[in-house]
Amino acid sequence: MLANVNHPTRLVPIAFMAAIAIGTALLMLPLSHEGPGYAPFLTALFTATSAVCVTGLIVVDTPVYWSTFGQVVILVLFQIGGFGIMAAATLLGLLAGRGFRLKDRLRTQVERSFFEMVDARSVLRLILLVTVTVEATLALALTLRLHFSYGQDWAVAAWHGLFHAVSAFNNAGFSTYSDSLIGFQNDWLFLMPIMLAIVFSSLGFPVIHELQTRATTDHGRPWTLHTKITLLGTAIFLVVGFVTVLAVEWNNPDTLGPMGLGGKLLNSAFQSVTTRTTGFNALDIGAFNDETLAVTYLLMFVGGGSAGTAGGIKITTFFVLAIVVWSEARGEREAALFGRRISTSIERQALSVVLLSLALISLGTMVILSVTEYPLVDVLFETISAFATVGLSTGITGQLPPVAELVLIVLMLIGRVGTITIATALALGRGRSALHYPEERPIVG
Repeated sequence: MLANVNHPTRLVPIAFMAAIAIGTALLMLPLSHEGPGYAPFLTALFTATSAVCVTGLIVVDTPVYWSTFGQVVILVLFQIGGFGIMAAATLLGLLAGRGFRLKDRLRTQVERSFFEMVDARSVLRLILLVTVTVEATLALALTLRLHFSYGQDWAVAAWHGLFHAVSAFNNAGFSTYSDSLIGFQNDWLFLMPIMLAIVFSSLGFPVIHELQTRATTDHGRPWTLHTKITLLGTAIFLVVGFVTVLAVEWNNPDTLGPMGLGGKLLNSAFQSVTTRTTGFNALDIGAFNDETLAVTYLLMFVGGGSAGTAGGIKITTFFVLAIVVWSEARGEREAALFGRRISTSIERQALSVVLLSLALISLGTMVILSVTEYPLVDVLFETISAFATVGLSTGITGQLPPVAELVLIVLMLIGRVGTITIATALALGRGRSALHYPEERPIVG
């Protein structure tokens, strides 16, 4: 099945690469470049990949280097990338669910959501409705704020508001301001709506669908384990990020130090939200203390919810393995949470995704270290940010040599489409072999 080039698990990366190719060609047009000439191929390729993969890493200053036309191209690319990854991840999830054998479906009928029973057309329609509604609402709020509080002309305010609304909902992290959102670090009415949009979209569409359904109708069913883990994990990681930034950066003169209590609380919360997937920054990332960077590694690597615009290995992947470790430490025969057992196949899928992700990040880090003189802390931050499609940087992206840029391009693409296609391929491919080998127990630890 997987050998067929038309199989969905192969069509998804092909579609994303096609979008990147078209975006690269458009960004290389002289019309896309601010000033004479045109953008070099690698610059256009990196920017297009970062946009389609909704990462936000940049090698050139977006509002300075790219013309209005070029910025529109970038906006369209990360809109396509965000909507495409939500649709693809959701539909591949349905495909994997329907690929289960009958006895597996009966065994997990209570836990499996009614969501997987809807048809593909209604899924796409609801994704489109949620996308347009949230983006339009956020764009309006930001436009009004920029016009009335910052004196921007209606047209200018509308453009900046729309760009940041689409970028926030799709977790893209691109900004039409050279310093990202540092200029708004004390503005609650600008940063709070962006934070809400980021958190909402990073939950993943299966969770959004279940929340929407339960708000309108009562099916009398318990919450799915996926939704419980995603909501609980999101809350835990948001609190961990908030407390870490607030405590470690409290007296840092280059970050939270000069701010009052309100500013410290706002920016700690905003940094916790954006670190997990988006890439906007209202603080100077390069000025963070090492302790903050260490926690940021973890938050970026885990990311947000499955089948959404967030990147990373996903919250459910992390917590599935955490539950396995906890159960093993307690001597329990099965890994379970909230009264539900986690199947062995899901445990193996989660382990495969994590190990493959760590291997790719490690390989990318070693290659970049070999061609640059930047310290490990900065290079590791860059590779995790690229693979998890976060877009945060300590400030070295624009100074990297071509080889390092190519490494980040590959990491962004694999990080965006690789995890969902690998997980789906594993789900669809399980049970194909009828062979059972003799069992042995190698010593572990």
